[in-house]
Amino acid sequence: MRIVIASDHAAVSMKADLVQWLSEQGQELLDLGTHGDGSVDYPDYGYALAEALADGRAERGIALCGSGIGIMIAANRNPAVRCALVAEPLSAALARSHNDANAIAMGARLIGPEMARACVSAFLSTDFLGGRHCARVDKLKDPA
Repeated sequence: MRIVIASDHAAVSMKADLVQWLSEQGQELLDLGTHGDGSVDYPDYGYALAEALADGRAERGIALCGSGIGIMIAANRNPAVRCALVAEPLSAALARSHNDANAIAMGARLIGPEMARACVSAFLSTDFLGGRHCARVDKLKDPA
């Protein structure tokens, strides 16, 4: 599975930590930046992450900014993306198992690196349950 990861300047340190940790586990990563602490606009990185998911360059995404909220909103503007804001592993697992989320967003100003790794681990190791959840997820794709 290829994972796309992107952050704004507020979360560049968290992104670097996750990239190193995931690389050490042998995960294939597409790192879209940012790579420095100079101010950048989170929507640009949320849109880029969403495009990588939509066009098949990655199967899962990790979006990071100060709160996680802005980059999540940006990513979710793409109809191919179901990005959930998470701050602990249970939410990350439920986003996958019940909502078939293909991305998670986290806030670097709200959670620490250990919790971020726990969320990513839960997100990547949880499968979509299907069954009764399929009709609900289908409504997210086409509300009509």
